[in-house]
Amino acid sequence: MAAMREILERVAAGDLSPAQAEAALRGYVMGDAGRFDAAREHRRGVPEAILAEGKTVEEVTEMMHMAVDSTGRAIITRLDDESLEAVAPVARGLGTATVEHRSGGIVVHTPSFDPPEVDAVVGIATGGTGDAGVAAEAAMICEEMGPRTELFHDVGVASIDRVLDVADRLRAMDALIVCAGREGALPTVVAGLVDVPVIGVPVAGGYGHADGGEAALAGLLQSCTVLTVVNIDAGFVAGAQAGLIARAIAGGRA
Repeated sequence: MAAMREILERVAAGDLSPAQAEAALRGYVMGDAGRFDAAREHRRGVPEAILAEGKTVEEVTEMMHMAVDSTGRAIITRLDDESLEAVAPVARGLGTATVEHRSGGIVVHTPSFDPPEVDAVVGIATGGTGDAGVAAEAAMICEEMGPRTELFHDVGVASIDRVLDVADRLRAMDALIVCAGREGALPTVVAGLVDVPVIGVPVAGGYGHADGGEAALAGLLQSCTVLTVVNIDAGFVAGAQAGLIARAIAGGRA
């Protein structure tokens, strides 16, 4: 009861918005478009994001306002081109907005939002340019959890020298996310070269039997080298997992 009274007093004093009070009391904020899990980051370590797939522009926009009002930040994923063009101007009106066109992602920070900082670096490697959208989604969520990211684009195994040229830099990372389509060979090769956790992301790229990412997924699940595998195109999941690993490593350093 004392905590509830304190929250109500802060709302009355103007120090807390109604949305922030609702999030503090319930753990989530409700609206016509659904419920925003404002407490997820404190409970799980991974911030809540708004998946745009299956939602109208109006629903995405409403949930973005709910996120900003309750946490000071909004993370939106998987916007198609048309929705991105409609939502981006609204996002820029709410604070500092970062728009990632290739992955269809938007991040909004209000002036009062204090981004987390984690003393760790996550490397994100791609087999080719076609994997860049998935990698960008992984980088977005990982960076929002605090660690820095370093990108290694187009280092696929069709020319093994490309990945060997950056092997020493890959070994210097605290964790790695490796995205690849076709047969999914790059993550297994990288995992055999480094002594840090590797998260393999099969990408729905290629043609023939590789179409849809099934071949890459099967190849990663059968990897002879030790790595973790997420679902096809699951950049968000890979980024979140790498963020949790980086947080644990930074905690150990501290």
